[in-house]
Amino acid sequence: MASSRDRQRKLARAKLDRQLARRAASIRRRRQIQAGVGATVVLALIVLGSAWGLGAFDRDRKPKAAEDVCLWTPQDAGGNTNLKDVGTPPTTGLPTSGIRPMTITTDQGGPITAELDLAGAPCAGASIAHLAGRSFYDNTKCHEITAEGALRCGDPSGTGVGGPTYSFYDENVPAAPAATPAPGQAPAYPKGTVAMVANPPGANGSQFLVFFKDFNPAKPAYPIIGRITGGLDVVEKIGALPTVDNGTGAKVKPKTDVVVRKLTVGEPTEAPAPAPSSTSGAPSASPSAG
Repeated sequence: MASSRDRQRKLARAKLDRQLARRAASIRRRRQIQAGVGATVVLALIVLGSAWGLGAFDRDRKPKAAEDVCLWTPQDAGGNTNLKDVGTPPTTGLPTSGIRPMTITTDQGGPITAELDLAGAPCAGASIAHLAGRSFYDNTKCHEITAEGALRCGDPSGTGVGGPTYSFYDENVPAAPAATPAPGQAPAYPKGTVAMVANPPGANGSQFLVFFKDFNPAKPAYPIIGRITGGLDVVEKIGALPTVDNGTGAKVKPKTDVVVRKLTVGEPTEAPAPAPSSTSGAPSASPSAG
């Protein structure tokens, strides 16, 4: 009998041990499931919080504004009656690489063609294209043949202080030449260079220079905006015209009127135009920025 009771106690004990083991395993599984669910909830809260912080649930969220490429400073037409209001170019979405072709038709022959450098002077390119699109330059005079060897155009008033009712900052001004230039070094403004000119300096508007001679000043001040690609012989012919006093004592006014009948600017392109042959009168290389 004793041995029978012992066996029963052992069997009962074994059964209890199995029950306790199953209960412990069940508790462990439950805790693992709870831990996994908790981690998932925490991760989801982190993701939602990040999305909320970034504005993913903002119904009024606005797209990021495009950055300004150019800034146009208003000019007071009341204080300067030589200014002409034709609006302003856009400030964003402007091309900043490649070139834009420009064509100038004058009463002295032509046409004169040029490339506007959008990488070096994107704002000048945008401004001239804007003005050309509004016939700003049409039937205006090139009012100076400068002592520096350039034809000055782009002022409808012919006074040197005219332009649009906005201005923009200098771009692509050449560096000062070295005290001892290297042999063969190009001048700051090679013949055929197109550059902005402003009065006062730095407040560029519509006026530009076309150099028919090399010019290498100690302190360059004109922003280079492009180069002539054809018709430089026409510019040289105009540059040879006799000049008279412009009313200020400066003998720079062409004795014969030089009229820009039309100025047009084409669409931007990444591919520069082919270099013209030496017989076309265009410069053999692009203007150097220093």
